[in-house]
Amino acid sequence: RREQLFLPIYQHKVRKESIMSKGFVMITGASSGIGKAFAAQFAKKGYDLILVARRKERLQELAEEWTKKGRKCLVLTADLAKKKECRKLMEDVEKLPVKVFINNAGFGDCGSFLETDLSKEVEMIHVNIRAMHFLMKQMLCQMEKQGEGSILNVASSAGLFPAGPYMATYYATKSYVTSLTRAVALELKEKKSNVYVGVLCPGPVDTEFNKVANVEFAIPSITPTYCAAYAIRKMEKRKIVIVPKNKMKVLAFISRVLPQSLVIRMTARQQKKKRNW
Repeated sequence: RREQLFLPIYQHKVRKESIMSKGFVMITGASSGIGKAFAAQFAKKGYDLILVARRKERLQELAEEWTKKGRKCLVLTADLAKKKECRKLMEDVEKLPVKVFINNAGFGDCGSFLETDLSKEVEMIHVNIRAMHFLMKQMLCQMEKQGEGSILNVASSAGLFPAGPYMATYYATKSYVTSLTRAVALELKEKKSNVYVGVLCPGPVDTEFNKVANVEFAIPSITPTYCAAYAIRKMEKRKIVIVPKNKMKVLAFISRVLPQSLVIRMTARQQKKKRNW
């Protein structure tokens, strides 16, 4: 059974004006990396936090940090690979004024498709695609009813390339995220909806992703703080596809103009570098 905790606001430790809230931002995968960085950025902007991840202790530490600075934090532990926990998560927040949803939870793996672990790949599909899709759709419907809101699906630059040999499943899942987001964004625009939907497609980010995916990035990474701050600036401008750093923008552009077969071979060589093959 999911445990949840509202941590109190320590009003005596902060100025009155810092208590004012812009509403809730809900962040999945909030216990580390980009998700944790998003929590910090939005808290500084005056949002209260709904923090979602599997690791309760890390979430509580993060919540305690921001409640001391005047923010209200709701901690919800959930394993998003499980359908029941995705449904329960949305039931927990369906009546809360969620103004921003950062659909961030996800992970990857690297290796030959013949050799990678099937159970890990299936779990990746459940988290990166099924949970992302379910939570996006449910939150979108909730925001439409309240008349406003912003959703950012966190994909990867991998989602801008035709395929990624040696990270085949991961690239495929992130292509799903970018494709779905672009399609829904146009539907909302034609509907003249007040709800914004965008997708974040960063290159390498210095997070725990490397350890989980069994890789070492072959090109320089950016910090989670830079990634989150950049994404929020672009969200405020209602940018649909957000790609931090000019180098990744150039690579994404090249991937569109070169023959796909060539891009896939080039991508394969890049993935091999991550494993020193």
